[in-house]
Amino acid sequence: MTRTLDASTDLHTTAKRYLAGGVSSDARRTAGVPLFVDRAAGSRLWDVDGTEYVDYVLGQGPALLGHCPPAVVEAVSAQVARGIVYSAQHAAEVRVAERLCTMIPSAERVRFNTVGSEAVHAALRLARGHTCRPKILKFEGHYHGWLDPVLHSVHPALDLAGPADAPVPVPGTAGQPPAADLVIAPWNDLDALTVLMARHAGEIAAVICEPVLCNTGAIEPLPGYLQGVRELCDRHGSLLIFDEIITGFRLGPGGAQEYLGIAPDLSVFGKAMAGGMQVSALAGRASVMDDISTGKVAHAGTFNSQPVGIAAAEATLRILDEQREEVYGTLYARGRALMAGLREAAAKAGVPMLVHGPGPVFQTYFTREREPSVRNYRDFAATDRARMTLLHAALLDRGVNMVPRGLWFLSTAHTEADIEFTVAAFSDALASLPLG
Repeated sequence: MTRTLDASTDLHTTAKRYLAGGVSSDARRTAGVPLFVDRAAGSRLWDVDGTEYVDYVLGQGPALLGHCPPAVVEAVSAQVARGIVYSAQHAAEVRVAERLCTMIPSAERVRFNTVGSEAVHAALRLARGHTCRPKILKFEGHYHGWLDPVLHSVHPALDLAGPADAPVPVPGTAGQPPAADLVIAPWNDLDALTVLMARHAGEIAAVICEPVLCNTGAIEPLPGYLQGVRELCDRHGSLLIFDEIITGFRLGPGGAQEYLGIAPDLSVFGKAMAGGMQVSALAGRASVMDDISTGKVAHAGTFNSQPVGIAAAEATLRILDEQREEVYGTLYARGRALMAGLREAAAKAGVPMLVHGPGPVFQTYFTREREPSVRNYRDFAATDRARMTLLHAALLDRGVNMVPRGLWFLSTAHTEADIEFTVAAFSDALASLPLG
């Protein structure tokens, strides 16, 4: 099957005249015609040409309850009639903050932002202000938003990235200032981290990480690794920050920190928290967050806790909290069923492929070996990413939408029939790829 792209092509032609690059985010940039969506509901998208897709992108993860969940639509519609922006406090933000503090293991205080990059920026400023130290340690392959201080060494060219045990900062774009106060470490290598923390003793304000690395595959920490990171932070007086923009509420009602049993000092949340509306949050220990309370560390924003987004967050979090067994039982069951089906399809096709991840989010990798391991960015870089791009295009032609790099998100709206359809489309897509 080949999709009809007449309307999409016309829109793309016009978009390129008025939008830089024809898209509004680099994540949507593509060699061909990007997906132009007309509407979405449940587990499905429909593009402007009328093609229907089973959707595993879910807005890059936010639609945990599927697209347009009725409770969220009702809450947003009701709030729009009461006001869109106040620039004042309101009762719903207090209720949402209270619920977050009951759901998230490490949360004692909360501040709201609009998008994840803002929340990360607030966390880093707070860490520096609290510790009076200049440096931040991040891990190669981890993404913490597109702002200058952290857009380094996300997917760097390996010839620029330095030694595997002591990577050097590689800017993600032209126009960034030098990363003078950024230390880069390899993921899942506690020995290397120990050396780097000692080398920069007394300088590192915080260590920030995706506790399950979802922007470079779906890489879980090795057994004992995050416990070791926590201990090193405590030993050196550095804060531990979890970037849970993707993992928050997706891996459990308390996020990856509940799933893994590790409590950070600060965490940032977004995406799934508000069912698709633009809300993010910085949460953490009172002893740290109260540097914002006292005004020692500045934090502001016109749209912080804007009431429409908070209404969506309240409706979403109520479901995730009060129906947690049903929600997460469905997410894990559907995700693991799809993972098993894709593994079986690849094995039948004789295609070396890894399918790894917790279930509510997972990654498919084309590999050159039968049993390789993907434990960090450099392992991910050794997989066949160009072939994954071809698979993404072949799946779109068969009515399945995944993240182009091979990441899959599940929602409670996905059904067993969706899984069966997807596995069949996946088998057919694999068969259509050129030998390689």
